[in-house]
Amino acid sequence: MSGRSLSCSPEGIQKAKRVLISCSLTQKALAEDLRITRQPIGKFFTGKPVDRNLFVQICDRLDLEWEEIIAEPASEPEVNQDNSIDIDAIVQEVREKIKPSILERCGTMRVLDITQPIGLNDIYTSVNILEKITGQQRLGINELFQECTKEDFDRFTLTRITAKRVPGLEAVEKYSKLMILGKPGAGKTTFLKYLAIQCIGGEFQAERVPIFVTLKNFAEIANKPGLLQYIREEARNPISSIEDVLTYGKALVLLDGLDEVREEDSNRVLKEIREFSDRFPKNQFVMTCRIAAKEYTFEKFTEVEVADFDDGQIFNFTNNWFKDKAVKPEIFIKGLEENNRIKQLAASPLLLTLLCLAFEESGDFPANRSELYKEGLDALLKKWDAKRGIQRYQIYKKLSVQRKEDLLSKIALTTFEQSDYFFKQKAAEQYIIEYIRNLPDANTDPEILQLESEVVLHSIEAQHGLLVERAKGIYSFSHLTFHEYFTDREIVIVQQSSEEALQNL
Repeated sequence: MSGRSLSCSPEGIQKAKRVLISCSLTQKALAEDLRITRQPIGKFFTGKPVDRNLFVQICDRLDLEWEEIIAEPASEPEVNQDNSIDIDAIVQEVREKIKPSILERCGTMRVLDITQPIGLNDIYTSVNILEKITGQQRLGINELFQECTKEDFDRFTLTRITAKRVPGLEAVEKYSKLMILGKPGAGKTTFLKYLAIQCIGGEFQAERVPIFVTLKNFAEIANKPGLLQYIREEARNPISSIEDVLTYGKALVLLDGLDEVREEDSNRVLKEIREFSDRFPKNQFVMTCRIAAKEYTFEKFTEVEVADFDDGQIFNFTNNWFKDKAVKPEIFIKGLEENNRIKQLAASPLLLTLLCLAFEESGDFPANRSELYKEGLDALLKKWDAKRGIQRYQIYKKLSVQRKEDLLSKIALTTFEQSDYFFKQKAAEQYIIEYIRNLPDANTDPEILQLESEVVLHSIEAQHGLLVERAKGIYSFSHLTFHEYFTDREIVIVQQSSEEALQNL
């Protein structure tokens, strides 16, 4: 390191990146702010020598003490006796080769009944992360009630249970191996695609190569290759030097949809991921999985949860959606504010998309709200997995959509009558046992019924997100709107509005 230049230490780089994220700055914006070119900024964030004056200037802008983040003079890197390796040059070469594939696979998204792809950057809304998994907190039912936001009288918004949130990018910077859990339609895949696009565009971890793997596709490919071979072959032109990138820890490895892997492929895929992450430990890993679908542990991965959308995120998503459209976003927001039960659903990115689609068609929400709720339930019960060809647990698959709805209706009415917005896992399992033991060809063995009820409960949560574990062993419906809808359904459809049912109501 010459007297006229300074380099940032690895710890200093991480600290500077966290400041960048907290200030909502990109490297490009920082360069513009300092009125300098992107080149020294890029060198600063990759630990390369930067002119001393520019180095100090960058630190001042980020409110960092430059003496605390400079790197010690590096020892000579180990190289082969025959030839040396310029890993930075290899990274840039691989980034250029892989860029078209990343842009094609991650640059757009399609959800539900959208007729054409949407540009990811046109619709993306920043994700927040909960560092403590909601369902693992040890709280009693009374404590959960106290943590809810009270609206009017005794009406609670169960999606607003308080917890510390951090920006998604900050969480990725903080943990080198991250498992992102979330409910169906929470935006996990969209966030992973965003990471890939930001990385290949040089806005996030520009010193790395983004590698995006859809685990379902990897699991089902005909010749069952190893993960490294699959990654090589997934690129347009097979890239042999990808192994150098991985060996030197220069990859951002994005593994999407662990829960979407079929049961028969699960053990092989889990083994491949463990061996791959152990073989190339210096890389950044981010993996996604539905929150209740995980029955295994990756010891070196930190588990976090995607937070529901707050009001600010709903506003940003809506502005992006209705931009340049006949319906104005402020009209949609006003409609949400006037329909609190509908607004509850907007905390889910998937259901918010559905609300935007419905509102776009007529410029208003349906007068009969039950039609809208039914459409939201259809999305969660049928469309979301079916459109992607995903197969789920066999025991729960025996239940038709109507039987799933009948089961949820019985749970809803029973708990509603008792004012049980929250109910214990054992109670939920007992409701399930009482329902499935009366099905045709049902097994009446108590032990088997108990095991099946546990699988059914976790499947409802993992596959459809309609029941949610709010704390250890305590459940609720994901939205009060759905709790009430299923209660109404039980009265109107199953009990056919009998005199007794109406009297109880």
